[in-house]
Amino acid sequence: MRSIWNGAISFGLVSIPIKLVNATENHSISFRQIHLADGGRIRYRKVCEIDEEEVTAAEIGKAYEEPDGSMIPITDEDLGSLPLPTAKTIEIVAFVPAASIDPLQMDAAYYLSANGVPAAKPYTLLREALKRSQKVALAKYALRGRERLGMLRVVDDVIAMHGLLWPDEIRSPEGVAPETDVKVREAELDLADALMDTLGEVDMDSLHDDYREAVEELIAAKAEGRTLEPAEAEGSGGKVIDLIAALESSVRAAKEARGEEPEAREEKEEKEEKEEKADAPVAGVTSLSGRRKSGGTGAKKKATAAAKKTAATTKKKSAPGRAPAKKTAARSTVKKTTEPTAKKATAKPDPKPAAKKAAPRRRASA
Repeated sequence: MRSIWNGAISFGLVSIPIKLVNATENHSISFRQIHLADGGRIRYRKVCEIDEEEVTAAEIGKAYEEPDGSMIPITDEDLGSLPLPTAKTIEIVAFVPAASIDPLQMDAAYYLSANGVPAAKPYTLLREALKRSQKVALAKYALRGRERLGMLRVVDDVIAMHGLLWPDEIRSPEGVAPETDVKVREAELDLADALMDTLGEVDMDSLHDDYREAVEELIAAKAEGRTLEPAEAEGSGGKVIDLIAALESSVRAAKEARGEEPEAREEKEEKEEKEEKADAPVAGVTSLSGRRKSGGTGAKKKATAAAKKTAATTKKKSAPGRAPAKKTAARSTVKKTTEPTAKKATAKPDPKPAAKKAAPRRRASA
């Protein structure tokens, strides 16, 4: 890999010659501007505003523009003469825990390569010290005309440096968070946790740019004169109607994507219902035979009648002289019982049938 900067790491009194190499590369597809009428390429030409002549790169320099529009020329020699100790040195200023670095400060990433055989020993020393301390090094360095902040850490067996934004370059998030108070239910948090557990971890090497691949396929199809079918738009436009349903659907989709059998909604509800029934107190059930033995309303009446009958039999056997009185009482009871029947039998007959019977007798006597 081609180095973009040569210098040294200043580690106390130790100086480590290094080369700076880009650790990342841009794979995005770039487009050219063309004239729609004839397909001709549109180019930008650098023209001087004073004489309106096109100038080359060698004729272009730097200048600082004042508020009134006037220009103050600044040359590379001017910048190079500044008393900047980090002009060719990555100066380590502190060693801090990695968690103390806000990810918002992360910028471009570089690999630091030992420049020459004599640099191998101090380079390895710094690398192993960073590994054992489990810390990162904060450093200052100058690149492309300005001083920058960096973080050194170990990646495999290489020291990597991340460019950091200065703390005053990070904007405050004031006014970004929702202004209204939102309450999140425990059930929603449980489903969110379930979704996080289902998604789990991912192999970073398996992630790729789907959009870039689609653009490459589109370019290949255009070159071959083919037409691609438009892809169906995914998502609901960011409009969530039922958060619980959306979370449940997300968990189900994540399980399907991982090759797991998603639990059906009906089965889940049935399972929850069974669990609720199992947790509920069980009501006692008494059998009919048990009720009879314990003495319900009918049992009490039968038991009372049987007791009276037994008592009457015992009394009868123990006092035989009183038997005629009981018979008399029984006869009087029968007489009283039959009196209404006798009265009904001696009721006055209907006069009309009697008149019909007397009429034939009068005719016979005549």
